[in-house]
Amino acid sequence: MMRKINLHRLVAALVLGMVAGTALAHGDEDHSQDAKKTPAAVPVTGTTAVAAAPQRLADGSLFVPKPVQRQLGLRTQPVRIAELAATVELNGLVIPDPETSGRVQAMFAGSVIPGPKGMPTAGRKVAKGEVLAYLRPISGAIERGNQRANLAELEAQLAIAEGKMKRFEQLEGAVPQKEIDAARIEYAALQKRRAYVRASIDSAEPLVAPATGIVSASHHLLAGQVVDAKEVLFEIVDPSRLAVEALAYDVGIAKTLVSASALADQTALELKFVGGGQQLREQALPLLFRITNRNAAVAVGQPVKVIVRTEQGIKGATVSRTALTKVGSGETAVWVHTEAERFVARRIRHQSLDAANIAILDGLHDGDRVVTVGAGLLSQVR
Repeated sequence: MMRKINLHRLVAALVLGMVAGTALAHGDEDHSQDAKKTPAAVPVTGTTAVAAAPQRLADGSLFVPKPVQRQLGLRTQPVRIAELAATVELNGLVIPDPETSGRVQAMFAGSVIPGPKGMPTAGRKVAKGEVLAYLRPISGAIERGNQRANLAELEAQLAIAEGKMKRFEQLEGAVPQKEIDAARIEYAALQKRRAYVRASIDSAEPLVAPATGIVSASHHLLAGQVVDAKEVLFEIVDPSRLAVEALAYDVGIAKTLVSASALADQTALELKFVGGGQQLREQALPLLFRITNRNAAVAVGQPVKVIVRTEQGIKGATVSRTALTKVGSGETAVWVHTEAERFVARRIRHQSLDAANIAILDGLHDGDRVVTVGAGLLSQVR
C-alpha cells in the first residue's frame, strides 16, 4: 500500500514539472489574445499564380484575366465597316498668320539703341505703332566728314537766303511779289535740307511695331549692337492667330478638299482652309490653313502632319489612333478582344482620317471589338 502511494506522488510530481517547464519556456508572454489572431496569408503557388497573370499563348494570342484587365485600364470599341472620306497626309509647318504678324528689319547699317521701355525681349506684349528701339546710322570717317562739310555749306546758303528774304520783305511794294515768294520758298527748302543732313549725322531712326502681339524673337539684340541693312531685328506674332503651310504634290487637291486637321506631336489641331498658291515651290503647291483652336500649344516653325479630307470615298472602319501598336518585326497592328479573357493581334492596313482617328482598310471584320486604350501594354506581355 505504501509503494502505491509513493508511485502516485511520483507521477504527480512529473506532471507538475512538465507544466512548470512549459510556463518557463514562454516567459511572461500574454496568450490571452491568441484566439483572436488571424492566420497568416498563405502565398499563392503552383497553377493558381500562373492563372492570375497574363500570358502569351502558343498561337500568339494573349490570356488576360479580368482583374488584370481592370488594373491595366483596358477599353474596347466595336467597329463598323462603312464608307469614309479618303484622306491625304501632307507635311506642314506652323507659321505666323500673315494678317496679324509683322517683322522689323534694319533699313540701314547702324547701332541699336534701347526704346522707351528698354530692349524688347521675347514674350513681351507690344501694340501696333509702339517704339521698340532706335537705330542710329553708322558711317566711315570720310563719309562723316563729307556729311559735316555738306551741313556747313547748307548753313552758309541758309544764312544768305535768310538775309535775302528779309531785305525783300523790307522792300515790299518796290520789289515784285513773286521775287519775295521765291526767296521765302528757297529759305524753307534750305531749312528742310539742313534738317535731313543733320538727322543723318546725329539722330536715330525709331523702330516701331508693325502689329499687335508678342515679341516672338529678338535675335539676342543688345544695346549698342551694330547691325547690317535688311537684318531682321524683331518678329511680332499674335499667339491666338497662327497658321499652317503645307506642300501638296497633287496640284488638284485644293479643288477636292473638304476639311483638314493636323497633328503636332500629340496635339490635335483643327484647320480652316484659306487658299492655295498657283505657283509650284519645290515641285509642290503651297496650301495655307488657319488654326482654329484657341491658344493651341504649338510654336512657330514647328513641323506638323496635315490630314486633308477629300471628296473621294473609301471603305473601312473608324478607330481611335491610340489603338495602333507595333508587333513582330515592327508591323502595325491592333488588338481584338475575341473572348472574355483572350486578345488577338490583327495586322492591318490603315490611313489617317483626322488628327484623332484612323481608317482601317484591311484586317478587321464588322463587329470586332478593338482595344482603344492600353494596346501598348498588351504588346509588352511575354
